[in-house]
Amino acid sequence: MAPLLDRFRAHLDRARLFTAPGPAVLAVSGGPDSVALLALMRVVAPERGLSLVVAHADHGIQMESGKVGEMVRGLAGGFGVPFELGELHLGPAATETAARRARYAWLGEVRRRHAARYLVTGHQRDDQIETILLRLLKGSGLAGLAGMPARGRGGLVRPLLSFTRAELADYVAQSGLAVHDDPANRDPRHLRSWARVELLPQLEARLGVRVRADLLRLGRAAARDRRAWDRALELVPELELHCAAEGCDVARAALCRYDKTLSVALLRAAARRVGLVLGMRRAAQVVALAGHPSGRRLALGGGWIAEVAFDRLRLVRDAVGTPGEITVGGEGGERGNALFGSFRVEWAAEPAPARLPRSDWTTWIAGSSWQVRAPRSGDRLVPLGGVGHRPLRRLLMEAGVPRSARASYPVVVRGETILWVPGICRSASDLPQPGTRAVRVHVTEYGEPEADRRA
Repeated sequence: MAPLLDRFRAHLDRARLFTAPGPAVLAVSGGPDSVALLALMRVVAPERGLSLVVAHADHGIQMESGKVGEMVRGLAGGFGVPFELGELHLGPAATETAARRARYAWLGEVRRRHAARYLVTGHQRDDQIETILLRLLKGSGLAGLAGMPARGRGGLVRPLLSFTRAELADYVAQSGLAVHDDPANRDPRHLRSWARVELLPQLEARLGVRVRADLLRLGRAAARDRRAWDRALELVPELELHCAAEGCDVARAALCRYDKTLSVALLRAAARRVGLVLGMRRAAQVVALAGHPSGRRLALGGGWIAEVAFDRLRLVRDAVGTPGEITVGGEGGERGNALFGSFRVEWAAEPAPARLPRSDWTTWIAGSSWQVRAPRSGDRLVPLGGVGHRPLRRLLMEAGVPRSARASYPVVVRGETILWVPGICRSASDLPQPGTRAVRVHVTEYGEPEADRRA
C-alpha cells in the first residue's frame, strides 16, 4: 500500500477539496486524528497555495484541558503555523451538543477573523460510520443517512473521511508527534462513545466485520439520493427557487400544484441548500402552510420560521433584534461601506445627477451627515413626485417586503427626516441640486450561501 501522505495527496486531487488557494483554519483538538490532519496539511498546503492557522477550542470541561491547549500550541509552533486558542469555559456539566455548538461558533469566528476560505476538520472514516449508525437509530431520512459530506457550508472541508482511525494513529506514531488521548472518547455515557466502544463491536460480533462497509455503502447510496433531489430543483424552473443569506423562498402556487410527496421532497431539498434540515412531518406542515393567506407563519425550531409572503413561501432565520444604526459623517462621510443586517451600504462623493430615480437601489444625498436605521413606528415620508405623507409600513407592504424582513429593512435618514427607502422610495426631502456636491449611496443584499452539492 502506498504511504499515507501519497494517498492523501491523491484523495485531495480526486475529490477536488481545495480548488482555490487561500487561508485555511485547521480545527486541532490534540487527538491523533486532528494531529495527523495538521501534519498532512502542513506538507500539502504550500503545493495548493494554502496558508494555515491552527485553532484549538478549550471547552473548559476537564480540569487538565489547558495542558492540551499548550500541547497543540507547541505542535503548531513546531510546524511554523499560527495558533489560535479559544477558552470556552463551559464547565463539567456541558453536554456533547452544547460543546459542539460552542466549538463551531468559535471556529466560525476564527474563520471570519482570518478571512479564511476553508475550515478544515479531522473527521475520519470511523467517525462517518458512527454518524450513519446513530442517524439510522434516530430514524433519519435518506438525506441524514448520507452522513458527513467532504465539503459543507461555510467553507467546511473534511479531507480525512477516506482514512481510518487506526491508520491515522499509526502515521502520527511513526512521525513521533505528541497527541492527547481523551478518556471521554471511550466513556459509554456519551452517545457516540457508546456506539464506538459497545454497539459497533457487538454488531461486528454478530454480523461480521462487513457491517462497517455495509454502513458506508448505505451512506453512499443516501448521498446519491440527496444529490439527485438537489439536481431535481434545477428541473422545475416554475418553482422559482431563490437562496440568500437569510434563507430561501419558492413560488407557493407552483409548490401547491405538485403531488404532495413531490412537494415535500423538493421543499426539503431546497431547505438543505441553506442549511435547514426539515423532517418529513414538518415539511408536510410547511407545504400545507403554502396554501394559506399571506402573513401566516410557522416556527420550525432552531431559529427558523416558514412564512407565507404574498406569492412566495419563505424559509428564513427568525430575526433577533434589529441591526445597529449606521451613522455617517465627518471624515467618513466622503467614502465608505458598512453592513446593515443582510444589506451592504456603500457611499462615495459624486456630483448629483440631473434627475434622481424614485425607486432604485442607488440615490444621491446632499451633505455628508446621515444615518441608516431600521423602520420605527409612525414613520412617514413624502415620496418623490408624490403628494402627501405615506406610512412607511404601507410602502414596505406594497413593495412586497415580507413581514419578517420589515423590522430590519434599511431606511436612510437625516435626524427625523426619511430621505430614502432603498429599492422602494426616494423621499422629496433634502434633494441635492443637479451637479452639486453630493454623496452617492448604493445598497445591495449580500451573502449568498454556499450550497453543498457533493453529498
